[in-house]
Amino acid sequence: MPSPEERAYPAHWEADIVLRDGGTARVRPITPDDAERLVSFYEQVSDESKYYRFFAPYPRLSDRDVRRFTHHDYVDRVGLAATIGGEFIATVRYDRIDEFGRPAGEPADEAEVAFLVRDDQQGRGVASALLEHIGAVARERGIRRFAAEVMPANTKMIKVFTDAGYSQKRSFEDGSVHLTLDLEPTERSLAVMRAREQRAEARSVARLLAPGSVAVVGVSRTPGGAGRAVLGSLLTGGFPGRLYAVNHALDPGATADMPAGVPGYRSVREIPEHVDLAVLAVPADQLHTVIGDCGEAAVQGLAVLSEGVGRDEQRELVRLARSYGMRLIGPGALGLINTADDVRLNATPSLRMPARGRIGVFTQSGAIGIALLDGLDRRGVGPSSFVSAGNRADVSGNDLLQHWDEDAATDVVLMYLESIGNPRKFTRLARRTAARKPVVVVKGARQRGSAPPPGHAAPASRTPDATVYALLRQAGVLMVDTFTELLDTGVLLAEQPPPAGPHVGILGNTDAMSLLTYDACLTDGLRPRPVVALPTSAAPDDFGRALREALIDAATDAVLVTVIPTVPTQLPGTSGATGATTDPAPPQSPPDGHVEALADALREAVEAVATTEGAQRKPVAVVHLAMEGLQKALARRGLPSYPTPERASRALSEAVRYSRWRAEAGDPGKVPDLDVDESAAADLLARFTPPAPGRGRALTDEETAHLLRCYGIAVQPTLAAPDAEAAVAAARTLGFPVALKTTAPHLRHRADLGGVRLDIAGEAGLRRAYGELTEALGAPEELRPVVQSMAPRGVGTVVRGTLDPAIGAVLSFGLAGAPSELLGDTAHRLVPVTDKEAAGLVRAIRSAPLLFGWRGAEPSDTAALEEVLLRVSLLMDDHPQVVAVELDPVVVAPRGVTVLDAAVRVADPGTRPDLGARRLPAY
Repeated sequence: MPSPEERAYPAHWEADIVLRDGGTARVRPITPDDAERLVSFYEQVSDESKYYRFFAPYPRLSDRDVRRFTHHDYVDRVGLAATIGGEFIATVRYDRIDEFGRPAGEPADEAEVAFLVRDDQQGRGVASALLEHIGAVARERGIRRFAAEVMPANTKMIKVFTDAGYSQKRSFEDGSVHLTLDLEPTERSLAVMRAREQRAEARSVARLLAPGSVAVVGVSRTPGGAGRAVLGSLLTGGFPGRLYAVNHALDPGATADMPAGVPGYRSVREIPEHVDLAVLAVPADQLHTVIGDCGEAAVQGLAVLSEGVGRDEQRELVRLARSYGMRLIGPGALGLINTADDVRLNATPSLRMPARGRIGVFTQSGAIGIALLDGLDRRGVGPSSFVSAGNRADVSGNDLLQHWDEDAATDVVLMYLESIGNPRKFTRLARRTAARKPVVVVKGARQRGSAPPPGHAAPASRTPDATVYALLRQAGVLMVDTFTELLDTGVLLAEQPPPAGPHVGILGNTDAMSLLTYDACLTDGLRPRPVVALPTSAAPDDFGRALREALIDAATDAVLVTVIPTVPTQLPGTSGATGATTDPAPPQSPPDGHVEALADALREAVEAVATTEGAQRKPVAVVHLAMEGLQKALARRGLPSYPTPERASRALSEAVRYSRWRAEAGDPGKVPDLDVDESAAADLLARFTPPAPGRGRALTDEETAHLLRCYGIAVQPTLAAPDAEAAVAAARTLGFPVALKTTAPHLRHRADLGGVRLDIAGEAGLRRAYGELTEALGAPEELRPVVQSMAPRGVGTVVRGTLDPAIGAVLSFGLAGAPSELLGDTAHRLVPVTDKEAAGLVRAIRSAPLLFGWRGAEPSDTAALEEVLLRVSLLMDDHPQVVAVELDPVVVAPRGVTVLDAAVRVADPGTRPDLGARRLPAY
């Protein structure tokens, strides 16, 4: 048996964390090699902090102390350290104890815990983060409670414990505060952890987007190159902070070769003042050295524009940056922009500083980022902030969502994603952000399936894109299909109020365009009102009056205005009043004055209605053709415009979808209190589940039926029929009529291959069917026939529950057979499912009308079906060992449902990542 010193080092306990101020630190187990680090750390701790830790003056550590605090068995005695730049900034340790407080081993489930934080690091949330991590370690080692003795004057440490959200007891004994914490995660502890995560990650992004000083590393001495372009962008954009240029080939103190007298240095470490952000545009093979220099200079964050960095090198660079407390954007990034008046940061090679706007933009592609900025500019809209993260080895869309969620300067979020590294977290963050502001996403690289693009620091996911899309839509994300739709939708949501419903008023001076707009609205699920036709010669005032009337109409929720150039009433080539014949003239764009007058009339109509007491604000968009200058004129007045009816309708339909989601999210329903036997199911699973993590097994039919019965799900019984006489005996037991079917894997659920015979009314018919079955498909030993009672006729459906490591437990529903298997007509919801979500799940599939009386059929008992969905959801939520459930088919009759076949797979799920301590991803 290995000695404590020989126990394997638990590398999976290592983690990078974001602290309260946005900086990073590394948490790792303490080892015997840390003796000198521990002594150095202790020397930097104040006498007061030492007194609070040891309840007595303790100026220095003895050799025995150093050995005790660096030698652990990683089971009963564990120590963790938080480090920055390789040096300790805080430590925590636990020692397992028995009920009398004496050192103990397993199965004792309580441990004494103690912290020590360097004084200059206090207030950064280090102790709170260490408590999460030591708590996760303790749970892994079978410890359920922490005990702590704290001096009453040590109010900071008492607050760390009391604010953690764990169930706890507190007493005052022998002059100290005695605290006992139950380590099982609670709703409050999870809420506390996620709130801290949000604040820390948001702050880490805010530090990148609002630096007081920027150093550009890799600025060439002559015009050209990405580094010099970024420096030029910072200068022309009006960045008010300090700027520095870095080029290792510069002469010491040289500034003559740098633009606008920006001071130049050979290394970031030579810069005499503090640097907040470093933009790196150096060859990939120099990044390790440059990032190390930035870390030694205490730079707060990095934007890495360099390309050609392999995934292994990316991991090493990220680990190096985080070890110094830095976040990293890139590699392969275009850069970042903040248009706030007091920041004016343009750290990209694009010289043009965008106009100030209220749209947050995140992209994983530099080319798409440039196109997005250009598209917004052409629509007269600007970003609040912009981040192009390239391979997003560190800072990702999740981090930006954390920032934009609380950013008062951002009203809409646009994201171009090529991979989603942590769909579970992204879905959670997107749901929270979407409750406050729209989140619009387009995903590229969809043809790659679940594999990330080359070079991207993200793991491949087993979750199909269709499932991820469905779950993101459930979370309120507007998933659009194209880059153009991303811009169209984002601009409408940023410029206009959300529509209260799908009813659209349409008015214009062109019947053809208005009818096309009407058809487009119907196609996109909107409800257009009758078209209000204006004459082709309609003046701006005519448009204004018509728009006011449409906005005042209580039957409309939004208005689309269609416009073509005014056609003169006097056509060329005809006689005028004088009898003269006019010469034909080519069609011309309207004069600037007409365009401006039209834009003014539309804007004045909107404002007039908005200022009317009791009037509801409604979105307005314009569809126009051959109206040169109208788009810019409307953009200056905050009115979005589109060159085709289809684009306007699609954008408006997404806005309606978002409004509907927000209304429903305000009342999500509840998880009903169903009559289940949770303890009996837990006992069964304790027997059925293999103890080793990662090793699962399928339950037998008998085990499956027993487990599902605990949750009120009855499976129609079947009896084996190894021969014809056994089949007859089974039918007598069950009662005619019966079904005869094969259970061989290659024929299961394949009625189309003749493996199922239904409505067998008597023994003779059963013998005949048995003979036909075995003659056509093979011997009974191969087919494994069974006999089952007939279920009431109804609609066949499929209910599935799966535990995906990347996204959590997912409940899926569809109709059995071709609709779900061939057409992919399935809907998905995250577990646990509420009553409203179960009802929505049934109605979300395209083939749902078959359940609701299509073509005069009697409607199915969808209430009973929804209860089955809720019971499967509850089973998976209560018991994470259940990694897969399949009920196929579930026949939904006009009264009641029948589960004809079921399969369950169980496995030790290991630690749920969403319940563990906060940590940055390490791909």
